[in-house]
Amino acid sequence: MSASAAKASKKELNSNHDGADETSEKEQQEAIEHIDEVQNEIDRLNEQASEEILKVEQKYNKLRQPFFQKRSELIAKIPNFWVTTFVNHPQVSALLGEEDEEALHYLSRVEVTEFEDIKSGYRIDFYFDENPYFENKVLSKEFHLNESGDPSSKSTEIKWKSGKDLTKRSSQTQNKAGRKRQHEEPESFFTWFTDHADAGADELGEVIKDDIWPNPLQYYLVPDMDDEEGEGEEEEEDEEGLEDIDEEGDEDGEEEEEDDGEDGEVKLNV
Repeated sequence: MSASAAKASKKELNSNHDGADETSEKEQQEAIEHIDEVQNEIDRLNEQASEEILKVEQKYNKLRQPFFQKRSELIAKIPNFWVTTFVNHPQVSALLGEEDEEALHYLSRVEVTEFEDIKSGYRIDFYFDENPYFENKVLSKEFHLNESGDPSSKSTEIKWKSGKDLTKRSSQTQNKAGRKRQHEEPESFFTWFTDHADAGADELGEVIKDDIWPNPLQYYLVPDMDDEEGEGEEEEEDEEGLEDIDEEGDEDGEEEEEDDGEDGEVKLNV
């Protein structure tokens, strides 16, 4: 093959390769456009599904209300139901100081209300009997999502009785007691009512709404871990006592056998 023919052949190969690249890029671009169209359809269906799910949630939320009301009436017959439920819940109990527990003994009812447009927020109401800590009969905290999706919260101002503000007492106790005490004693549970710094990540509100409220009985019935540990220690002590008795019995048996052996030797010598 002549040099000129070789060059012509090489040009033709390069031309074919460039044409293949152009075809490949065009096909990829068309595929991307089709993927975008399909994704838009998927997003449209997801939005439709969300609307349908919201309607179902709203329907069943209304159907549950009479049962929540009946449950509240029955709970009212059980003394200290709610404080026991909170103390038995691992996440809530970590937020409770001793004085918080004393104040929560006056808590008679808890209610969680989701707004008609469930996605827009909810409210938690705490109903208290007459107590030595504050004047309020009801303490509430509400969580809202505005049209742009930004979260916010607001709550009842607690009207503390003179010298009974647990939120101030908690910080004073921590300052006096030093670092060790600060780790042991949490901030007062009631500071939650004044904390609006991050409404979108309010763990206590979410725990009460999504975990405790649907079935508080499961936490009320949680056995007292201290009692279980105490019973376990007693059982261990009983077992150790039995082992000691068995060992003493074995030792007595061995001593008797030794005595019998000695008596036998004396008789033989005689």
